[in-house]
Amino acid sequence: MKGNLAARLGGWSARHRKTAILGWVLFVVAAVLIGGMLGQERLTDGEEATGDSGRAVRILEEAGIKSPATEMVLIHSTAPDGFRAAVPDVTRAIRGTGRAATVREPLVSRDHRDALVQFDMAGDPKTAADRVAPVQAAVARAAAGHREVRVEEFGDASGERWFNKTLGRDFSRAELTAVPLALGILLVAFGALLAAVVPVGIALTAFLAANGLLAVISHAMHMDGSASSVMLLMGLAVGVDYCLFYLRREREERAAGRDRETALRIAAATSGRSVLVSGLTVMVAMAGMFLSGMAIFEGFAVATILVVLIAVIGSVTVLPALLSLLGDKVEFGRIPLLRRRRSTGRFWNAVLRPVLARPGVSAALAGAFLLALAAPALGMHTEKLRMDQQLPKNASLITTYHHINAAFPGGPDPALVVVKAPDVRAPRVQQAIQTLRDAARRDGEFGQPVRVEVHAAANVATISVPLTGTGSDATSRHALTTLRQHLVPSAFHGVAEARVGGTLASSTDWNARLRGSIVPVFVFVLGVTFLLMLISFRSVPIAATAIALNLLSVGAAYGVMVAMFQHGWGAGLVGTHGVGAIEAWLPLFVFVVLFGLSMDYHVFVVSRIREAYDRGTPTTAAVAQGIRATAGAVTSAAVIMVAVFAVFGTLSMQDFKQMGVGLSIAVLLDATIVRAVLLPAVMTLLGERNWYLPRALSWLPGLSHGEPPAATPTVPQPVYVPTKG
Repeated sequence: MKGNLAARLGGWSARHRKTAILGWVLFVVAAVLIGGMLGQERLTDGEEATGDSGRAVRILEEAGIKSPATEMVLIHSTAPDGFRAAVPDVTRAIRGTGRAATVREPLVSRDHRDALVQFDMAGDPKTAADRVAPVQAAVARAAAGHREVRVEEFGDASGERWFNKTLGRDFSRAELTAVPLALGILLVAFGALLAAVVPVGIALTAFLAANGLLAVISHAMHMDGSASSVMLLMGLAVGVDYCLFYLRREREERAAGRDRETALRIAAATSGRSVLVSGLTVMVAMAGMFLSGMAIFEGFAVATILVVLIAVIGSVTVLPALLSLLGDKVEFGRIPLLRRRRSTGRFWNAVLRPVLARPGVSAALAGAFLLALAAPALGMHTEKLRMDQQLPKNASLITTYHHINAAFPGGPDPALVVVKAPDVRAPRVQQAIQTLRDAARRDGEFGQPVRVEVHAAANVATISVPLTGTGSDATSRHALTTLRQHLVPSAFHGVAEARVGGTLASSTDWNARLRGSIVPVFVFVLGVTFLLMLISFRSVPIAATAIALNLLSVGAAYGVMVAMFQHGWGAGLVGTHGVGAIEAWLPLFVFVVLFGLSMDYHVFVVSRIREAYDRGTPTTAAVAQGIRATAGAVTSAAVIMVAVFAVFGTLSMQDFKQMGVGLSIAVLLDATIVRAVLLPAVMTLLGERNWYLPRALSWLPGLSHGEPPAATPTVPQPVYVPTKG
C-alpha cells in the first residue's frame, strides 16, 4: 500500500474528513468568485484563423479596422419589377431608425424579380445584434403595406441576434436536462437518493471550479467560446463516472460484510487507483491537442485537462471524506422499487456466456460489425460549416439566406481580398485594385457586386468578391482557386501584399492545417496511451489490445457521423439532415476525447481482471469474474455518458449535434460491443499470454491491483522492570 497514492489520499481524507470537505468547498467558492470577477477572454478572429485567410484577418485587426455589421433586405416579386414601389418605403424605414450608417443603392437581379437593399449598422459591430431589433420592426412595418411582395432581412446583426436567442435557449435546456438525467440514472443505479446526489454534486462543483480557473487562464491564453460547453460535457461525464466507480466498490465491499473502514480502504486502493490511472490517461490524451498548433484545440486541451484533473482530485479526496462521514447513511432515501440486486443481472450473464464459450466467433463477429460501421469514414469530408449548414434547413434565417443566394449568387458569403501597402492611395496600388475588380466582373465565376473599401489612414483596402455556387460546392471552390492562384497574384505581384479571406477561404485553410497536424496528434496519443497501459499493467498484449479496441471505437464513431451527417442516412432521427460535410475541428477532437474516455472503462475492467488474476485465478476465470463484477458500474457509467452527450445532439447547431451523436454512439458501442464482447473474447483467446512482458522491460515497477493488506493492530510489548535483589 505504500506505493498506492490513491490509497494514501483516501486514507488521509477519511482521517481528516472535515478538513478535506471544507477545503474542497473553499477551493470551489474561491475559484468561482475569482473567475466571475475576471471574466473569460475570448479568442479573436485573428488568433483562431490560420493560413492565408488568417493573415487577412490579422491585417485588419492590426490596423484596427472592424468590418461593419452588414444587413441585407431582399424584396421579391413574382412579376418583373414588381418590387419597385416597395423599395423606397423599405429604404426610408431603415434610414428612419437612425441605426443605419450607410444605405447603399439597391441591386436588381438579372430577372428583375428581386431587389437587394444593403446597409451597415451604425456603432460597434460587436454589439449590433443588440440594436438591430428596431430596424427589423421598421422593415416589417414597411413590408406590411406591400402585400404583393415578400420582404426578408438577413445579415450579421440579425443573424447573430437569432443565434444568441436560439443558442441561449438550447444551452439552458441542455444544462437543465443533463443534470437531472445523470441524477435519475444514478438513482436507478444505487436505489438511494443521497448515493445518487453525491457523484453529481462532486461533478458539478468540479465543473464550477474548473470554469472559474479557466477564466483566470484565459487572460494569458484566450479561449474559444465553446470551451466552457466542452468543459461541462466532459466534467459531468468524467466526474460522475469516477465517483460512481469509487462509490460502487465501497458499497460492494460493505455488502460483502466488510466494516466501514475496510470497505473504504479497499475502494481507495482499487477503484481510487483506477481513477488516477484513467484520469492521467485522459489528461495525456487531451494534451495531444497542443500538437495541433491551433488556438481552438489548445483551448479545448486546457479546458478538458483542467476539469478532469479537478474531478480526479475530488474523487480521491472529498468523496472518501464524505463516505467516511456518512457511512451507511449514504443509503439515505432508499426507494424500495429500485433496491440494488447483488447479481450482475441476467442480461450481462446472457451476453458473456456465449462470448466465453466461443471467443473466436464472438471476436470475429464483433470486429466485423464495428468495421462495417467504420466503413463510411473512408469518405469523410471536413470543412468549416457555413451558417446554412449549421442550422436547420427550415429555420427562417436559412430560408432567407437561400433566397438571397439564389437571386444574387455569392452575396451572403463573399471572398474578401485584403490589400496592405505602404501607401494604399498610390497609383500603382489603385490600378491593381481596379485590375482585380474588372477581372472579377468579367469572369463568370464571380457574382456581383464587387465592392471596394479603402481605409487610407491604415493603408489597407478590402475587396468583396462574391463567389458563385452555394458557398462551399465545387463551383465556389473553383472560383476561390481562380481568385487565389490567378487573379490576385496577377494584379498585385510586386505592388502590395494581398490576402484572400472569407468563409470558404477560412474553411479551406483550416482543412489544410488540420491535415498537417492530425498525424502528430494521433501518434502522440497512441504512443503515450500504450506506455501508460504498459506501466499500469506490466503487459505488452494488454497495452496493444487497449490501442486496437479504442481505434475500433473511434472508427465506428467516425463512420456513424459520416453516414448520418454527411450523407444524411438516418439524420431525421436527431432532427437534422445531411449537410455534405463534418465540422472541421470535430474528427481530431472526437478522437482525442474518445481515446481518453474509453480508457475509463478499459482501466476499470482490466484492473478487476488483473486483481482476480493476482489472487491466483486462471485468466479465463479472471476475465469472467472481472467482467461480471464491473458490468453494473460500466453500464451505469455508460448510460450517464451517453445521456449527457446525447443532450448536445438535441441542440440546433449542426456541429454540436455531430459532436453529441458521435460521442454518445461511440461510448455506447465501447461499453457494450467492445467491453462486453471484444475485450473478454480477445483476452480469453490470448489466455496466459495476456500477461507477457519481455525481459527487457522487467525493470518496470510492479503496481498492485488488489486489495491493500489488512491493517495490523499494534500489540503493546511487555516492558521488563528489574526487581530489587
